[in-house]
Amino acid sequence: MFEQINSKVVKVDIGAAGGVVARAGGMLFYTGDVSFAPHEIPGGAGMGGGGGLVRMAGRMMAGEHQRTMFAQGTGQVHYGFAGLEVHVVPIQPGATLQVEASRLLAHTAGLQTSVVSVGSSGGGGGGGGLMGALRGAASGALTGQGMFTTQLSGHGSAVLLAHGGYLELPIGGPNPVVVDPQAFIASYGNVQTELKAAVSWRDAVGRGSGEAMQLQCAGQGVVYVQASEEKL
Repeated sequence: MFEQINSKVVKVDIGAAGGVVARAGGMLFYTGDVSFAPHEIPGGAGMGGGGGLVRMAGRMMAGEHQRTMFAQGTGQVHYGFAGLEVHVVPIQPGATLQVEASRLLAHTAGLQTSVVSVGSSGGGGGGGGLMGALRGAASGALTGQGMFTTQLSGHGSAVLLAHGGYLELPIGGPNPVVVDPQAFIASYGNVQTELKAAVSWRDAVGRGSGEAMQLQCAGQGVVYVQASEEKL
């Protein structure tokens, strides 16, 4: 579906892909008869009251609000963004891709998308209920690893963004892989992620460092990590 032209550009046949959803500003050029329209990732369905408020706050604080555009028609579109490295991930039924919105360049429109929460624990925790969830969102904002991430499933492909290149880490051994949240790009397969605090969220406020938080990855699959702590 997506064809990697070089380390920073991909192209896709829009008609064959059945449409593409991409980050606003990611389209470089196209040929053919292609139209573009604003698109919004589903999120918050079925979450009324405090849950809806928490989700909204988490998305605002953790960056899960990237503007996207839907491309459809016939022709080829080339995508890239800010000179960042790109990587194509084929997605198969039964597996899921969880990715930070800022690190997702594009995906085929046939994939099911939603915004899901990342578990957090340790370091005094954030407590339960609305305030606990908001504290978790604050921790996500501090580290660059959001309390919420974008989840894609079904059959298709997605394009990830990375600063300074990326590493592909297998998950499935006896011990979890622990990642600096600011270096995390995405996980693929059946991977459970848990955001752990090395210190309490109160102590972390003002430090502006991801070292206070760690992202523990377990299960079966792959985790993609960028060779940089640069925020995208």
